[in-house]
Parts: sequence; structure tokens; C-alpha cells
Amino acid sequence: MAHRSPRSRPMRWSVLPRLVEGAHPRVVLLVGIALATLGALIALRPLTSLFVLALYVGVSAIVSGIWEFAAPTGRAWWHRALASAWVLVGLAVIVWFGRSLDLAPAALAVLLVLGGLASLGDATTRGRASVRVLAATWGAAQLVFGVLALTWPDVTVLVVAVVFGVRTFVFGVSLAVRGGRRLVARRDSAGRPRRPTRAATRWADAGRFALSLVLVLTASGAWWVNEWLSDGAPVVGSFYDPPAEVPREHGALIREDDFDGRQPPGATVSRILYTTIDARSQPAVGSALVIIPDGVSWQPRDVVLWNHGTTGVARGCAPSLREASATRWAIPALDEAIERGWVVVAPDYTGQGAPGVFPYLIGVGEAQSALDAVRAADEAFGVWLSDRVALWGHSQGGHAALWSAQLAAEYTPELDIVGTAALAPVTDPLALAGELTDGDASPLLTVLISWVLVPYADTYPDVELTDYVAPGARSIVREMTTRCPSEPGVIVSVLAALGVSEDRPLYVGDLTGGPLGARLAQNAVTGPFDEPLLVAWGAADEVIPPQLQQDFVDRACTDGAEVSWGIYRDTDHQGILLPGSRFLPFLVRWTEDRFEGGGAPIDDCGRYGITP
Repeated sequence: MAHRSPRSRPMRWSVLPRLVEGAHPRVVLLVGIALATLGALIALRPLTSLFVLALYVGVSAIVSGIWEFAAPTGRAWWHRALASAWVLVGLAVIVWFGRSLDLAPAALAVLLVLGGLASLGDATTRGRASVRVLAATWGAAQLVFGVLALTWPDVTVLVVAVVFGVRTFVFGVSLAVRGGRRLVARRDSAGRPRRPTRAATRWADAGRFALSLVLVLTASGAWWVNEWLSDGAPVVGSFYDPPAEVPREHGALIREDDFDGRQPPGATVSRILYTTIDARSQPAVGSALVIIPDGVSWQPRDVVLWNHGTTGVARGCAPSLREASATRWAIPALDEAIERGWVVVAPDYTGQGAPGVFPYLIGVGEAQSALDAVRAADEAFGVWLSDRVALWGHSQGGHAALWSAQLAAEYTPELDIVGTAALAPVTDPLALAGELTDGDASPLLTVLISWVLVPYADTYPDVELTDYVAPGARSIVREMTTRCPSEPGVIVSVLAALGVSEDRPLYVGDLTGGPLGARLAQNAVTGPFDEPLLVAWGAADEVIPPQLQQDFVDRACTDGAEVSWGIYRDTDHQGILLPGSRFLPFLVRWTEDRFEGGGAPIDDCGRYGITP
């Protein structure tokens, strides 16, 4: 029999087959059953078994590296180098991975790259063609998945845990089958198991080639999906990057440019970058769209300040980056506003478009960035604005509009707020949080909670993610805030939420208690409101319980505000603002009356007996 030199022996990184190669069949059978059980646990409960996964992966890496060092001399230098790296990464995985998921993507990416390099090295050694092809494709696949592990870190742990779990389960089953076969195998005259037949060898080769094809297709498909998701993500251009020096006063125009998206009929759309003050009272930069009716106006134009609803909390979620943000599908009654000569200013808020912390349901931050957009728009080319401003907003934007009405007299006293129209607004974030978290969290709700929790933690020093997020899962929660509902990458967040919800709650403790609960309560809309309010919502609102809207109206009436409100049957959360909504003609007439000063505001408080 030919003897293979130590240098030609493949470098194998799965040390267990060699450890049990000469073991008794019963030992092989028991080890296989144990590994199959471990693999099933890791695959089905990746987060619950996080420590088990870390221990298994880390110990396997360390033992494999030590085994390589213990091999006969004459090994290639790269064998030793990879063995050293394998041991170090194995130690790092055991020390840190079991405590936190934050370092998991990088650690698993390194493990996959090392394993891929080792497999590619095995493919260059002597051996059957099927074995070398399988080693090459397995190595290339591991390199691909190592790169992808850093692209989507919030699902890396879940996916890799399932991959390791399934791999371990299959390996355990194969060991168990091998041990069982050895127990019942026929032996030759010397008592040794008979060698496999030529037909069995050919079937083994065919199986390796088939598995190689599966690996190629899987890696190629994963790379294509990664490219598709990346191409669908919005790109934030250099327009949104603030210069090295910006004006010190808030509401100052930094730059303006054309809007590349769809233009509404009868108007021109520009985008602006301007100075503002964020929710932490720090100088910041905001961006906005300015929609200017065509034609010459010999007098200043009245302003509708439109505050958009939830679009995500990342920079790329800015409405000014979207193609259809200046259409009647995004801004209610836009065509009617243009016909009447009103300029529509639509801010993104800080942290969207321009860098910064997005003030999701944080009233001061929303209001200041919105009001400053009007001040900056007045400096734009071809714009001449009156001081009369009507505030419109939907959902989160309704919250922003109501907060703008509360702060305008002090923050921008030069603006004359003639009235505020809030469509299905968030008025009490704490009460809404209590309603939404009363029951099992769906994947979409899990993502929405991250959109609230992370900005609050970034804004308020007393709100700590570790108090509300399961140990080690901060990277998953933060990654959820990097994607927008309009991009295909949000699928990754939903899948991550699904994977977590099948295992254990991602959020711990009471999301409506402690510092977070206190800050949510701090951002409730309380007034006072010196100008009329218009509040409208759908009876079929599936996002904000209609009772919360009625509660706000009752409180505002009791506090002496002039409130007109409408409840629209068979209308859901988004339907209240879309073309065809029965509310929009009333919105236009109400706003027109506020600008013209004719006609007393409709006050439903006295009509329905809700008085201070």
C-alpha cells in the first residue's frame, strides 16, 4: 500500500471523524446520537442555545487547531498559520460570543473564512476527484457566506446557528448510521469489515458531485439575494452631507437643489438643507422638500407645513429620497393646495437624509426641525413666503404637527400658526405603547418597537438598551433601525424578528415602565393650543386605536381648545389621507378658511357638550 507523506495529507478541520475513526462501533453510534441531538437543539433554538453553540464552535476550532499542530512534521506553512488563527478565534468565540451577540457576526465571518481557506487548501492535495471538487466548492461557499455574514449582522447568528445546527445534525446522523452499520457489517476471514465495492465507491463520488452542485447553487443564490437587497436600499447622496462650517442660527438655508423625483402638476419641487436644533438641544442639519406652485405671485404665499408619517428611522428613509414623495399619494390634497397657490414645505426631520439622531415620536426634535424648514424655505430661490402657516401631519407626522403648534410661539415667534390638522395622530406615545405591547409581539411590531427604542436610547441618557433588550441582542435591534419599510432589505429585519420570536422574546421587562415609560409620557401632546385644531381618524384604524384619538379630543376640549373632529367609517390608518378620502375636501376648506380669516372655526367641543 502506498504511503502518503505528511505534506500531502489534506488539512481537515473536522477533527471528530479522526477521533472516532478507530473507535468501537457502539461508541460511534452513541456519539452520532449525541451530535444529532445537539444539532437539533442549536438549529431549532439558536438563541436559547447560544452558549451551547459558542462552546461547540469554539471547542471544535481549538481542538482542530491543536490537532493540526500535533500532526507529523513537514506540513505546509499555511497549515500552521491557519491552525494558529483557528485556535485564537475559537478562544475568542468561547469568551465573548457566549456573552453577547454583538461580536458574533465578525467572529463567525472569520471562522467561515478560515474554514473556506482550509478547504481550498485541501482541494489542492492528492485524492479522488470528487473529494477535491467537494473541498473546493465547500471552501468557496464558506468564503461567500463569510463575506455575507458581515452584510446582514442581525440575521448572521440565526442563519449560521441553523447552518451549524443542521450540519451537526446531519453529521451526527451519519455517524450513527456508520456505527450501526459497523455493528451489523459482514466481515472477512480475518474479522475486518469488508471494503466497499466499486459500485458503492461510484455512488459516493456521485453524491459528492451532487453536493458540490448544491453548494455552488446555494452560494450563488445567496450572493444574488444580497445584491438584490443592496440594490433596493436607498442611496443618500452628497447633497445631504453638511459642510465643515454651517450657520449658527437655526432655520438658516445651507444649500438647495432640484428634486429628481416626480413633479406634481402645476408646481416645481426643490430640496433644501438647513440648520436646526435636535432633540438633545444640539445644533443639527435637516432636509426638506419645497413644493412651489408655478406662475408669478405678486404677494407672499401661504404655507402648508406637511409632517410625514412613519417611513423608518434611518438616513435612507427620508421622504425626499423617494421618487413619489411630492405626489398626492404621499401628501394629502396636494393638487388642491397647489391650485390655491399654497407653498408646501415637507421636512424629513433630523436624522433622515442629513446625519443625526432621528426624533421618532420625540416632540421637541420633530417640531424644531419642522418649523426650521419653513424659515429656511423662505430663503430659497424664487420663494416668497407669508408668515401664515397651516400645520398638517399624519400618524407620527400628526404628533410632529401638534408639537409644532405647542412650541411655535416660543421657538419661531415670527410664524403665524393659523391652525393644525392632525390625521390619525399619535398623541400619547405611552398609551399607544401599552396598547401595542398588550399581547404577543408580531415581527412587524418587533421592528416598530426598535424604531422607538433606539432613538429614545440615543436621545435620552437615562434610557439604556440593555434594560429593555434581551442580553446580547443589541446588534439585532440596532440593525432593524437601519432599514426602511420601502426597501426590500426590511425583509431581513422581519425574518430576524421571526427567528427571534420563535425562540424567546427579544425585548425584556416592561417597555412602558422605567425611564423609557417616563420619556414616552413626556412626549405626550398636552397643549396649550391657541389656534384651532382639526383631528380626523378612521373607525377602522388598525394602527392607532380610535379610542386614543377620542381621548385626546376630549382632553383638548376640556383644556379650552377649539377642536373640530371627524370619525370616518370604513377608513383605515392610511386611507384617511389617500386620494378619494372623504376627509380631504373638508381639510382643504378648513385650511382655506384659516388662511383667509373668513368664517369662524368649527368648534365641536361645545356642540357635543365637551367644555372646560
